[in-house]
Amino acid sequence: MLKSLGIDSVDELFSDIPASVRTDGIEIPPGMSEMEVMRYVTDMLSANVTAYDHPCFMGGGVYRRFIPSAVKTIVSRSEFVTSYTPYQAEISQGMLQTLFEYQSYVAELTGMEVVNSSNYDAATALGEAAAMCHRVNGRGKFLIPQLINCDKRSVLRNYVRGAGMEIVEYAYDPGTGEADLDDMKRKADSDVGGVYVEVPNFLGVLDRQAAEVKAVIGDALLVVGVDPISLGLLKAPGDYGADIVIGEGQSLGSPMNFGGPMLGLFGCRQELVRKMPGRVVGLTKDAEGRRAFCLTLQTREQHVRRSKATSNICTNEALMAVAAAAYLAIVGHDGLRDVARSNMANARKLRDALASIKRVECPVLDAPFFNELPARLPIKPEKLSKVLLRNGIIGGIPLAKHVPEMGDCMLFAATEMTTDRDIERLVAAMEVME
Repeated sequence: MLKSLGIDSVDELFSDIPASVRTDGIEIPPGMSEMEVMRYVTDMLSANVTAYDHPCFMGGGVYRRFIPSAVKTIVSRSEFVTSYTPYQAEISQGMLQTLFEYQSYVAELTGMEVVNSSNYDAATALGEAAAMCHRVNGRGKFLIPQLINCDKRSVLRNYVRGAGMEIVEYAYDPGTGEADLDDMKRKADSDVGGVYVEVPNFLGVLDRQAAEVKAVIGDALLVVGVDPISLGLLKAPGDYGADIVIGEGQSLGSPMNFGGPMLGLFGCRQELVRKMPGRVVGLTKDAEGRRAFCLTLQTREQHVRRSKATSNICTNEALMAVAAAAYLAIVGHDGLRDVARSNMANARKLRDALASIKRVECPVLDAPFFNELPARLPIKPEKLSKVLLRNGIIGGIPLAKHVPEMGDCMLFAATEMTTDRDIERLVAAMEVME
């Protein structure tokens, strides 16, 4: 190899590195056996406070939920272990069928006629939705709520910058957390291509005005962001006029794992399908008339003329979509409703518990909510987070970064995994905060 490279020693490979920053070698400890490595890593990881070993009240888009064991078994099969959509339909019928069923489940949940075979996450799905609105009507503004996860807002702005679009925020009612429809109407001028609403919103509020938004925004497209678990109880967005529905599918069979992997849900009305990003798996017949599945639509740069492409996304979240399909198939219609009810019931137990703590204001907002809600604290939320961690509890999300005017508030979430004991431990730790 040295001869082929035309050098005399391996040291010459590093000749471009200044001698002043080179060392005589890296001190690597002696090797370990497999048993020793596992013990070492386990000891190292034991310092972490994880949501699987401690009460967790963090939400804001990613939640600790119960995942049936069968989901992990299914997604661990060799036929499914890929993050990519298959291209050779003749050897990928199982994967394509599963993704078709995923699309069907999400279409039923959201009330949309077409669902793609996933996006990266809810934030990128929102960016794609805004760009899609621009493609549909050519307008340069996109309205979003002030109450939105700041990371989602940042991703959206990055997505639309290249298209020269303007992001405009509409206000909310500070007493309820619901959208200010009057402000929305004032800002929904003739240059607004789409309006984004979330049900539930970032603070967990179930906006009672959602059904009125379509009438308020004129001929702009209505984009609705959803928590898919909540759709076990709530009306599908398609039933109140949504043109595009997006959401975060992590709740459907994917664990919390250092911020990923996520699953971006994306659906739209049939007449908009040619402007939709991503891929669509369709049901067809093979040469012998048997049922078969294929990629019906894939309008990305690699497949169509660049000027006609809707997105340059190359990798979707196929494995997470398989997990979502498995989760929804296992829990079923009634099971999803039970999970949603459990979330709401536990969140109300959490609200009552927080309200019982001296100097804590809860609820802050006078509105119905799903599984999370803000509470106003007598100390900085960031300080409370540290206090709770010392007590082996993962607190909620400090809101200063997301909603500056609520900088003294923390967003607490409850799921079907939240127990009465978890809530009791939270209250006990918060009652002694200073």
